[in-house]
Parts: sequence; C-alpha cells; structure tokens
Amino acid sequence: MTEAKTRRLWVAYGPVGAVGKIQTDEDGYLVQMAGADEPLGTYPTLEIAKSALQAHLKPGADRPEFREH
Repeated sequence: MTEAKTRRLWVAYGPVGAVGKIQTDEDGYLVQMAGADEPLGTYPTLEIAKSALQAHLKPGADRPEFREH
C-alpha cells in the first residue's frame, strides 16, 4: 500500500509582489525567500514559519499577506 502525502504551499506577498514562500515537507514548514538559492530553514508550525519569513524582511516592513496555492 502506498501512502500519499499532500504538499501545501503558501506564497508571501508584500507591496511589490512575492517576497517568499512556505511549503510543507516531511519535517514541518520549509521557508524560502524569493530569489534565494537556499531555504532559511524548517519550522514546526505554520505560524512560526510565517514569523521567520517576516523576520527576514527589511526592518519596518509590514507583515506580508500569505496566500495558499
């Protein structure tokens, strides 16, 4: 029997467009900034992943809008 795993993806949008993404993987929520070659890391919950992504934006930037795709 095979087990299907559903992957989920959220794109973070700021005033100028996409600034990063969060996707599920086997260990949690993988965060990657737009244009980056490597992910920032994997976090245990979606809320922590969103906070990590926001923490890597320029100081004073508004919280991005996260849209699930």
